[in-house]
Amino acid sequence: MPQSGGRRRCLTGAEVSLITLLGTSFLASTIVPISSEVALFAVLKLDTGLFWPAICVATLGNTAGGLTTYLIGRYAGSKKPLTQLDRVRRYGSPLLVFAWLPVVGDALCLAAGWTRLNWAAVALFSGFGRFFRYWVVAQGALW
Repeated sequence: MPQSGGRRRCLTGAEVSLITLLGTSFLASTIVPISSEVALFAVLKLDTGLFWPAICVATLGNTAGGLTTYLIGRYAGSKKPLTQLDRVRRYGSPLLVFAWLPVVGDALCLAAGWTRLNWAAVALFSGFGRFFRYWVVAQGALW
């Protein structure tokens, strides 16, 4: 087969690691039971030079997964309020700083969508909590 005049570019190991980390962190933030922390730890053990890119990619993927759960709650949720969601209504978007917690985090994202909290505030607080968690995990990977 004739090739075009340009060279084919292959992904580097670092790029593959970051793409895999993005997918893993996204899926881990949904109902798929995988650990994005282990993936981040592994990426940083392979290449400590990816410290900040890996933290940012993991945070982006995990926050996007949380916002996907938020959208499910927003569009699948009933307009009828549930008394169990009173706490989410009372504390609002800042409560989403705990969206990184296993099981509880998924419920918080779903409840935030259900109660129709502002998506930008949800993304901000959720992203902050997730970033901090990944930063702590990354520190451990450097030891």
